[in-house]
Amino acid sequence: MFAPSSIRRALCAATIGVVAIPALVAAQRGGPAVPRDPMQELLQLKPTRTLTFTTKVGNWMSSDVSPDGKTIAFDLLGDIYTMPIAGGKATAFTRGMGFDGQPRFSPDGKKIVYVSDRTGGYNLWTISVDKKDTVQITTGNTNTYESPVWTPDGKYIVASRGNKLWLFPATGGSGIQLIRDTASAGGPGGRGGAVADVTRENGAAFGKDPRYVYFSQRRGSWVYNTPLGDYDLMQYDRETGRVVTKENRWGSAFRPTLSPDGKWLVYGTRYVDHTRLRIRNLATSEEDWLTGPVQRDD
Repeated sequence: MFAPSSIRRALCAATIGVVAIPALVAAQRGGPAVPRDPMQELLQLKPTRTLTFTTKVGNWMSSDVSPDGKTIAFDLLGDIYTMPIAGGKATAFTRGMGFDGQPRFSPDGKKIVYVSDRTGGYNLWTISVDKKDTVQITTGNTNTYESPVWTPDGKYIVASRGNKLWLFPATGGSGIQLIRDTASAGGPGGRGGAVADVTRENGAAFGKDPRYVYFSQRRGSWVYNTPLGDYDLMQYDRETGRVVTKENRWGSAFRPTLSPDGKWLVYGTRYVDHTRLRIRNLATSEEDWLTGPVQRDD
């Protein structure tokens, strides 16, 4: 998903010998420090060119709506933008060599969590909407992080690290694996037995009740020519540790989103050769098609 960052670095690789190494030598000899270009962020490669573009469309973007319903945050070509929900001009929220994506507003609307490789590897970051405070939540450059989301109280962030969901303090920290491999999957609509290591958990979401975490779970290993039905929609109970299946269908069920009032669930599914959205009334369990196709099919 973040492959363009590798392309950017490849385009700048020729500058390493004349930029990064001399700066390191000068520092070792006690020479003057070379000012860092803010567009360079924490990466070793120095940008030599910038690209300016104007567009009215984008593909494969992640987006989120602010709690007050007035602003949309979305990613495009490795930067995060904001714009009024009623329409208008998009404003760059982050810029630079780092590849930033998957923004999510905090419950109070004051911060945005996102994924960035600005240190050379993917990590979780938060930035205040007024841009006065930026915090690196996770460290190290060997893990992959996807689909961060805030807990309803704003104190923690849930994201996929590798194949599992992890819970991190919003102030930063090592975090813990949210669902242990020994947690049982049972209850109404659930499957008994242990959650196997071959499963993949991603796309966490909260509704009105912070007790439950919705997410998609893939069974077995990934194959290109999938027979479909790979992904189920699951619900994790934070109090009991139980995992139950909430949706299992031929076209799979993934990327759950719940309405703030807790009445509606929307999720993605594959319909023949398109990705579409279904909506469920959580009180009656009645479902219908909401819209589609919504993006390039994957």
